Amino acid sequence: MTTTRCQCNCGHVQFSVSAPALLRGYCHCTICQAFNKAPFADISLFRGSDVSFPAPDTVAYQAYKKTPPAVQRGKCVVCGEPAIERLKLPLMPEIVVIPSESVKEAALLPDPSLHIFYHRRVADAQDSLPKYEGFLSSQWAFSRRLLGALMSGGRA
Repeated sequence: MTTTRCQCNCGHVQFSVSAPALLRGYCHCTICQAFNKAPFADISLFRGSDVSFPAPDTVAYQAYKKTPPAVQRGKCVVCGEPAIERLKLPLMPEIVVIPSESVKEAALLPDPSLHIFYHRRVADAQDSLPKYEGFLSSQWAFSRRLLGALMSGGRA
């Protein structure tokens, strides 16, 4: 597998991934809306072991939800745009969430597979993907796909 470059919009935050994404989807939660300054986030998830992380001084991490602070969301210190997020859950490998547009090799990205937190949408999505509303439904659909990808060693 060839290593592929990833970067924020201005190019200050640079890192790479060495395997295809496990999962891609659209998140409409209010945290993603605020973090991305957009109606939803188009995100791709990678195993932490497949990511060479950016230099620490290029990213400012923040936990938007204090309990538990499982997701550290990182923005570029220069342009302030989303760059990389780190998801650490008990008994799970580290998962890295990358804005899909930041992955420069489109072949590493699967087609999006779902919308989560759709009840928080700003506008209706015009696609046939499954749309999950509510916290439990969204978390269950997301977790089921992620676990399936992790267990199969591939994409969900």
